[in-house]
Amino acid sequence: MSGLSKLNVSNPKVWVVIGVGLAGVLILAEVHRRRGKANSYDEEYFGAFIERFELLPFPQPPPPAARLPLSGLTFAISDNFNIKGYITGYGSAEWKRTHEAAVKTAIVVTTMLRSGATCVGKTIMDELGFGILGENKNYGTPTNPQKPSHVPGGSSSGSAVAAAAQIVDFALGTDTVGCIRVPASFCGVLGFRPSHGIVSTIGVLPNSQSLDTVGLLASDPSVLHLVGHALLQLNTLAPKKTRRIVIADDIFQLSKVPLQKTVYVISKVADKLSGYQTSKHMNFGQYIAANVPSLQIFREESTNQQTAMSTLRALSSAMLFLQRHEFKTNHEEWIKSVKPKLSSDVSNRVSAAINTTQENVKTLYKVRIEMRTALKSLLKDDGILVIPTVADPPLKRSSRKGLPTEFHDRINALLSIANMSGGCQVAIPLGKHEDSPISVSFIASHGNDKFLLDTVLDMYSSLQEHVSIISSSSLLPDMNGSMDAAELLKEKGNAAYKGKQWNKAVSFYSEAIKLEDKNATYHSNRAAAYLELGCFQQAEDDCSKAISLDKKNVKAYLRRGTARESMLFYKEALQDFKHALVLEPQNKVAGLAEKRLRKLIS
Repeated sequence: MSGLSKLNVSNPKVWVVIGVGLAGVLILAEVHRRRGKANSYDEEYFGAFIERFELLPFPQPPPPAARLPLSGLTFAISDNFNIKGYITGYGSAEWKRTHEAAVKTAIVVTTMLRSGATCVGKTIMDELGFGILGENKNYGTPTNPQKPSHVPGGSSSGSAVAAAAQIVDFALGTDTVGCIRVPASFCGVLGFRPSHGIVSTIGVLPNSQSLDTVGLLASDPSVLHLVGHALLQLNTLAPKKTRRIVIADDIFQLSKVPLQKTVYVISKVADKLSGYQTSKHMNFGQYIAANVPSLQIFREESTNQQTAMSTLRALSSAMLFLQRHEFKTNHEEWIKSVKPKLSSDVSNRVSAAINTTQENVKTLYKVRIEMRTALKSLLKDDGILVIPTVADPPLKRSSRKGLPTEFHDRINALLSIANMSGGCQVAIPLGKHEDSPISVSFIASHGNDKFLLDTVLDMYSSLQEHVSIISSSSLLPDMNGSMDAAELLKEKGNAAYKGKQWNKAVSFYSEAIKLEDKNATYHSNRAAAYLELGCFQQAEDDCSKAISLDKKNVKAYLRRGTARESMLFYKEALQDFKHALVLEPQNKVAGLAEKRLRKLIS
């Protein structure tokens, strides 16, 4: 007799057991179905959204009035914009749990709806707006469409991913210390940080009011231009100005992308288009050091030379101190009462803000005023400053090593320029390098947002055309076929050097070295340019390479001696000048240097 037949079917407990069992099977089946649906949903939307909904635009005006300017466009918003009837989560489950639904919609969202656009949901962001990687322990990390195994950048990570994957036509987020520009760079889209205070932040959760701006992300330059005008409520008609492109050569040294793929492309396009002056090159770090005197208090004591990196590091220190001070003012009470469980990176930043008392608050605001004045004086109403958006490619997702200090320093140094001047900035994709998106930034002085947006739209197609040319050729497009390519580049470097365009000279010599690495002259010449820039370690390395290729290269010994003396390695420098004298006994430079160093050593 079977086990089933032994059951007493008249016993009610039997049917209860059977019913529970069947219910369990059905529940498990439904869970699996929903998980499958959720997974397919995440894959379809790249994990960009916290929640999807639809806010319809305002009605179209009756004819003959023109249609609303953003009609037919869709957009998403980061989780720090208020929507009436929804809890604004600030990227944090703890924040969402301890707050009520918003009673009003953020003004900027209403502006987009009035302009004809449809809002389709809220996107993931770094908790409390702290973080530049785009990782979120509560809701997951959105998938970078350009590089799925790497972070999308933050804090407006979901908005950048939604724009890059073209799930929406554009997306809104906030930019405090780079929260729009970093994800734009990592995801290969356009990212616009407006001038500080130009766009209303009413209904947007604050991180640091002196730095917070509402920003815009889009993959199409025409959409960026159109939405930017609606965002800023600009008059579309304005006289066209002659444009000045100013390239910060010293800052491009922080980037790992070859100048051929950035500076060269921008210079070529600016020289080709009508209405543009010949591109100018400058040492931006020196300019800021001379024109923002209040930065001196934030300069590291061990830094003797006012290089671009030391100046921008001081500027970024002031920026971070300001952010911490204002974040503490805004959220200290909530942090201490709730004691939220945050991801390690965000927790460290919040702890630094809450547990630090700023002693030089007035100086922080003074730096902002001086920085805004300095940028306005440099660019006026017709200038565009060009810098790399970020210095490094995106890091791998879920990296256990944490955020490297050097990565943090370099990225904050670049972001601090617009942040502390209050100027407007657009991050522009320029192809790829080693499979990572390249991004350069155009910066205009405070209030010149329309001029900036118009310039980006004017140059964008030509920039992409030149990117394609560079990508398909290992040489510069204007090579003279009758002359060896490397030699031509060397001659261009020599001309730039004589014209005191040191960074340009380094660029040309570097391209020559790529083509012919075994030429001692190319390395020695580049060392000379590095010396003028104060890059003594690079100069020493180049000279050592030149000497290894040519033991009788007198100039390499002289230049290496100069570099070593500048780094206070007197004994090593003395040996170099002695070698030069052995090769050229009558060399006056070497003779004077030898006497000088002997006195210093003794």
